[in-house]
Amino acid sequence: MTLDRLIALEGAVNFRDLGGYATVDGRRTRWRMLFRADGLGELTAPDLAVLRELGIRTVIDLRSGHEVEQSRFDTEAHPVEFHHYPFIDALPDAEDFERAPGFLGTQYKEMLDDAAPQIVGALTALAAPAARPAVFHCTAGKDRTGLLSALVLSILGVPEETVVADYALSGEAMARLRAKLMQKYPDGKDVIAAADAVFSADPANMVELFAHLRSRYGTVSDYAAKVGVPDDVIVRLRQSMLEPA
Repeated sequence: MTLDRLIALEGAVNFRDLGGYATVDGRRTRWRMLFRADGLGELTAPDLAVLRELGIRTVIDLRSGHEVEQSRFDTEAHPVEFHHYPFIDALPDAEDFERAPGFLGTQYKEMLDDAAPQIVGALTALAAPAARPAVFHCTAGKDRTGLLSALVLSILGVPEETVVADYALSGEAMARLRAKLMQKYPDGKDVIAAADAVFSADPANMVELFAHLRSRYGTVSDYAAKVGVPDDVIVRLRQSMLEPA
């Protein structure tokens, strides 16, 4: 079965299905079971109707506390199990990217280490018996969401090159996000237009993350064990999110 990976919504630009990816053991990730996304605080009534059709039961917000205070998924309009696992304390600004070339790659590696308790929490929530279909998201659906996607897909046995390619799909969405932000914040249009690094989905960022992970931890499974992901969480993720052999 091949379905549309990108779910077209009015209030989000990067809502994607993680199904249909081949694994190293010849299986595939299940369609319409797990989604990754950008901010979900501006979903329209038609958008929420789409999420109801998808049967979304769980929303995991990876953003900072301040971002959640500004906007969050409307659990009254569409009741779900809502979890908040902030992968960073605060959003970096454009100057951070200018001062430090390769800032995104560095941030990914730091999140892998510093946000380990939140990563364990998010994986555990996704593995809960009634959690799926589920979506996890941040603001752009690229960086914090990209890290968790990489870990989940790797745990499911999706090859590294496929994970990198999935990350790179956010590149097209960033053009849509940029246009949306320019319209929303006309006074900041020039800053948004110049912030190429902020909106980068360069595959090299994910390649660098995997290299760091191998050097520091070994495999993704080694990383999961090191940071305390329970074995039964790994088992349940694989049982629920992979098509039968």
